[in-house]
Amino acid sequence: MQVVSGRIDRPKVHFEAPPRERLEREVDRFLDWFECSRHDPGLDPLVRAGLAHFWFVTLHPFEDGNGRIARAIADRALAQADLQGIRLYAMSAAILERRADYYRHLEESQRGTPDLTAWLVWFLDTLDATLLNVLDQAERTLAKARFWRRFATAGLFPEQEKVLNRLLEGGERGFEQGISASQYQKVAKVSKATATRHLAGLVEKGCLVRLPAGGRSTRYQVPEPYRQDKRD
Repeated sequence: MQVVSGRIDRPKVHFEAPPRERLEREVDRFLDWFECSRHDPGLDPLVRAGLAHFWFVTLHPFEDGNGRIARAIADRALAQADLQGIRLYAMSAAILERRADYYRHLEESQRGTPDLTAWLVWFLDTLDATLLNVLDQAERTLAKARFWRRFATAGLFPEQEKVLNRLLEGGERGFEQGISASQYQKVAKVSKATATRHLAGLVEKGCLVRLPAGGRSTRYQVPEPYRQDKRD
């Protein structure tokens, strides 16, 4: 099994899996190692997850889906390390976000020496990014819950609630630099006059604060205790 790219008549071979006659034996070895290594006190469980991912995707036993299964195996190894059935994170999304780096590190490690340090450093860095993202999401969820507990009876219009939820969610769609009247108008699908009135009402009730810049550049944000756009 080969991983190739480029023209059909001049393909570039990025990786070639072990030959068919060795594959079943190698897969059996991998499965035995995966089970035994779970109880190896000398093997860090996070390193085990990175090795398991690399070993399976290098064996490449299937025509399609090897990467997905390798990510599932790594998540399984991390779940075993956590010693609990409920997990709030998975590495798959972070790996897919870094897909170009992922393939580059795989190819370099598969073509190079048996030293997998560079691969493991990348894997653990991606795991760290995954955990930071989960912590950020948890902080946003808690801040959002605190906000709505505080303003649950503020008598807001549905359009105001929609915009506030966008601001509380943060991220690329959350207007982390604040929302202007024209942006409010587009998100809430209201007239310019209604957007101005809604924003003034939200400021009066304490749901929003007006940022220092004035005029057409005036922007609004949720109060500091409920914002999660900056990490301490």
